[in-house]
Amino acid sequence: LHLSDDTVTGMLDTESPAMESNGDAFLPDLPVLGQAADWSPDQVAPEPLTNILPEDSDASQDAPEQQQQPNQQINSPELGSVEKAVEQFQLASAQLFQEEQPPPPPQPTEEAEQPSEHKSESGESQQDSQEMSVEPEAAVQDGSQDGTEATQVTEDGMELEEPSKETTQESTVLTEPQEPSEFEKLFKGCEENPEDFNGWVYLLQYVEQENDLTAVRKAFDVFFLRYPYCYGYWKKYADIEKKHDNIQVAEEVYRRGLQAIPLSVDLWLHYLTYIKENSDPSDPETEGRIRAAYEHAVLAAGTDFRSDRLWEAFVNWETEQEKLANVTAIYDRILGIPTQLYSQHFQRFKDHVQNNNPKHFLSEEEFVQLRLELSKASLAAVVGEDGETHVAQEDLPPGTEDLADPAKRVTEIENMRHKVIEVRQEVFNHNEHEVSKRWAFEEGIKRPYFHVKALEKTQLNNWKEYLDFEIENGTPERVVVLFERCLIACALYEEFWTKYAKYLEGYSTDGVRHVYKKACTIHLPKKPATHLLWAAFEEQQGNVEEARGILKSLEATVPGLAMVRLRRVSLERRHGNLEEAEALLREAMESAKNATETSFYAVKLARQLMKVQRSLSKARKVLMDAIEQDQTSPKLYLNLLELEYSGDVTQNEAEILACFDRALKSPMSLESRLLFSQRKVEFLEDFGSDINVLVTAYEEHQKLQKESEPTKRKAENGSQEPDAKKQRVDDGSTGAENAMTDPQDNNSAYNYNWYQV
Repeated sequence: LHLSDDTVTGMLDTESPAMESNGDAFLPDLPVLGQAADWSPDQVAPEPLTNILPEDSDASQDAPEQQQQPNQQINSPELGSVEKAVEQFQLASAQLFQEEQPPPPPQPTEEAEQPSEHKSESGESQQDSQEMSVEPEAAVQDGSQDGTEATQVTEDGMELEEPSKETTQESTVLTEPQEPSEFEKLFKGCEENPEDFNGWVYLLQYVEQENDLTAVRKAFDVFFLRYPYCYGYWKKYADIEKKHDNIQVAEEVYRRGLQAIPLSVDLWLHYLTYIKENSDPSDPETEGRIRAAYEHAVLAAGTDFRSDRLWEAFVNWETEQEKLANVTAIYDRILGIPTQLYSQHFQRFKDHVQNNNPKHFLSEEEFVQLRLELSKASLAAVVGEDGETHVAQEDLPPGTEDLADPAKRVTEIENMRHKVIEVRQEVFNHNEHEVSKRWAFEEGIKRPYFHVKALEKTQLNNWKEYLDFEIENGTPERVVVLFERCLIACALYEEFWTKYAKYLEGYSTDGVRHVYKKACTIHLPKKPATHLLWAAFEEQQGNVEEARGILKSLEATVPGLAMVRLRRVSLERRHGNLEEAEALLREAMESAKNATETSFYAVKLARQLMKVQRSLSKARKVLMDAIEQDQTSPKLYLNLLELEYSGDVTQNEAEILACFDRALKSPMSLESRLLFSQRKVEFLEDFGSDINVLVTAYEEHQKLQKESEPTKRKAENGSQEPDAKKQRVDDGSTGAENAMTDPQDNNSAYNYNWYQV
């Protein structure tokens, strides 16, 4: 592909999601307009290449003998530093996201992930048009657009129109803070069904059209609690505040958006443009504040594979400030980061070197050191390998002053340029190798932005394979960034949140907690599996109250889930709160919607009373009361039998026989009663004390068998299904009853595996 010779503005295709990837990454405090910067304009030192290059990657292992400049040496990081970096990455995002939070929205009513019917695929079509090749030299498309204005396509798939200059400059006269007429109706609809993304879109369009600032703030603030990854709406919100001349408020909106989605390159570029437009050029601290903002931007989003436009904007701004040494320092960082336009960056770096004097684009320290090295090499070549030479300090001018001889000066400049490019060439080669390993995965990402519409299976599989590859081959820092990118496009898929949390368990406890919290409180408020994992994690860390609160909150959001109630019961039991565990089960029995559900919890309660609390009488009473309400449940009779069998069968013969008789007289199906009758005969054969009772039981069993023969015959002829097939017994009770039909298949007629667990 041919590289464009046009000047790069750093804002190429800023409105298109095709080059965009975003996520929740590390975000330090941003500079606030009107406040002094923490550093001076000249304090930005070039960052060592070791901060960017993966020390333990394949390329570094392939070339261990490569010599680098002192600021380019590759050293293996210790696990402690990795853990600290990952923990800082998560903690900063969690802490900053909590700032400026509006009041929480009402609890959602139902679980639904409804796709938006708006033009969500426009971003995909744009990205599909970008051809990417695995060949290293063919990855240099700059994505520049022609001069036509394009409709803004947000990461959430919505098309947003840029406010016109006339609209921006209009002065709005605010009247009394009275909400528009249709606002309450639309807002209530979103409250009742927060999963309806279309409803939110209509609401936000309406408040923007009405231009009522109170309604705008209320609608946008609640919307972002549910959908914080929609970067286009953060910009819309800031534009509305700016249109009302609320400069500081608009900046805070940008900051909130960047705290929620720090990997959004587009949002960073809009924010940087905003602070440049609203800063005082005459203020000597303005340059430092803008530079600090750029540093924050590349720190948060600069490791994204599609962050090229952000780096280009930083380079262009430093060039405008005529800080060429800072430009070199930026290139030293980006040349070691695998990005989509990695080759283009290197080409522009070489142009930067060839078009400027080394004493301008190198720091004074590097310039002097390079001058000494070149002088030593030159004298060594003249004297020979065996001769010893020492460069006299007085032969070289001090600092960065030019050589007196014009010919030597030109030669020195060319040699310096060659050496600078040669050193960076090694870094570029290493980075090219890393890019080639990831290129196919990146090409498979068709929708890097958030949308409520479901992703295709091919894209989901691509994310899974990419994550597995990075976990196996990449550094923890790269893995974390990739997870954050993935969870933008896959925010509604709990498997990726779980995978992320499991990965971080080896590095950062607070990081795991932050992942679970964000998943359960924002993106997956009604997914029980993720909540249960979060509660289990907190219990493992000794935070029993936190685990208890998570389960209770989930049950309030999604009531009636047996798995959640049983997890609450088991948590209380594990920590010795047996009375609370019993109370939870009794409450579940009372609030059950039907007799089957009541019987289910009755069995659980009876087993706890018998096995844990050692109260046979309480357990018997629970089952007896449950049988009174549900006389057709074989599970209840089976568990009552198991309870009576747990004691001395010779002493409990009367109670066991009474239990059998209760089951045989119940309105259960004939098939079920026949099984209980057979079990009664077996019991009397093994443990009975009265032959008369055994004979009577056998005769009754024969009657039941004759009664069931017509039914079996009809079933064999296909005219009717047996009752056992009509009534399926839950939780394996059918298998338990079948175990009673053939004692020879069961080594022990009283094996406790037959009862319902």
